[in-house]
Amino acid sequence: MTEPIRDSVEVALELDESSVYSHIAHESAEDIIRIISSIDAERAKLRGEVIYYQDDWDLLIRERIAKGKRHTAFDFYNPALLDIWEEKVRESKGLRRNYRAFLVALGGIIGATGVLSAVTLQPWILLGLSVLPLALWFRDWTKAKLDLIYYELTQFFIDELASIIKKHSLDPERYRFKLFSADYFDVETRKLPSGNFAVVSFKPRE
Repeated sequence: MTEPIRDSVEVALELDESSVYSHIAHESAEDIIRIISSIDAERAKLRGEVIYYQDDWDLLIRERIAKGKRHTAFDFYNPALLDIWEEKVRESKGLRRNYRAFLVALGGIIGATGVLSAVTLQPWILLGLSVLPLALWFRDWTKAKLDLIYYELTQFFIDELASIIKKHSLDPERYRFKLFSADYFDVETRKLPSGNFAVVSFKPRE
């Protein structure tokens, strides 16, 4: 059975659709590499590193969602990933809020015991200062939880970038990005005159 002959308009429309897909996939990949670098920079700052990379990852993701909604099925718009992002944002904000509240409460306790010591001439302030080791533990625990959140988000977006590159046959070398941590899966580093960069890798995980 012979295949039906298609006119030139149908062929042109198909070619144009392919071009649109490729262009939007390229835009998505460029946005995602900025998101990856931005989140990992925040993670590095949490460890106390001096990082000069400036980008608001939360705002970048919101802008990416807005573009995805405009392009619907043509663009990066992974509802599962976005649900994870929103949950991680809520969790990180809650951790920071609790830590600030803890510091305020700790300051109040130390201040109150200081006043009580001054009034009674008894070393009540030592009781307040005895809580300081708990403050150090809570600080480290909060930083560890935030570090895990940033790590998971960065890895999720690396996976999403790999998916887009593979699905639309993009060149991974074209979408190099800055990483400040070395513990992510499916990335390879590249040493360039301008510094170290990473690209997604499709080698099997060991």
